[in-house]
Amino acid sequence: MGEAVTRALVLDFGGVISKTLFETHALSEAALGLPPGTLQWRGPFDPAGDAPWRAMQAGEMTERDYWALRMRETGALLGESWTEFPQFVGRLRGADPAAVIRPEALAAIAAAKAVGHRLAILSNELDLFYGADFRRKLPFLADFDLIIDATYTGILKPDPRAFQLVTDGLGLPASACVFVDDQAKNLKGAEAVGMPWVHFDVTRPSESHAHALTLLSQGA
Repeated sequence: MGEAVTRALVLDFGGVISKTLFETHALSEAALGLPPGTLQWRGPFDPAGDAPWRAMQAGEMTERDYWALRMRETGALLGESWTEFPQFVGRLRGADPAAVIRPEALAAIAAAKAVGHRLAILSNELDLFYGADFRRKLPFLADFDLIIDATYTGILKPDPRAFQLVTDGLGLPASACVFVDDQAKNLKGAEAVGMPWVHFDVTRPSESHAHALTLLSQGA
């Protein structure tokens, strides 16, 4: 029998590892002191009721533009003017970011590590959105071999160069990695470099993580 080929699970952060802000409105409203039901935007959970989300999905605005809009709207509810994403996310998420990490993600990360797979994060705005001190509050990030964050590289998914940073950093071919992202447009970059991918469904996180682990095992 030949020696097993090293493989890697490459995850987006927001939506894949962390619950989306759409899913945690109740927590956000409590953190901000807003009445329940104040925050109405639901993104992928109610596309028909979220016109800016539909515009973003159609390529009419960027993801950063979408969240800048929601940041301004939410700050205005409190009579405040927020200009930095970490201020926005920090206020909504409170002091315990671990509370909004998907348990399904932690299980998948542990399962991949247990059988010797490498772990990487490829994010467009990890520290931009969450703040540079955010990582220290999440001990499981120490399990990752590589974190590529466009906050610093300036290379946004789906640019194929972002995926090449991952393969170069891990020392693995694209075909030995499985990329997971909840934004369909980002998967085009993985496809361009020949990296298998999973379109993460935020409404079905268990199924999406299971699919990613299946792809990893099939390529082993």
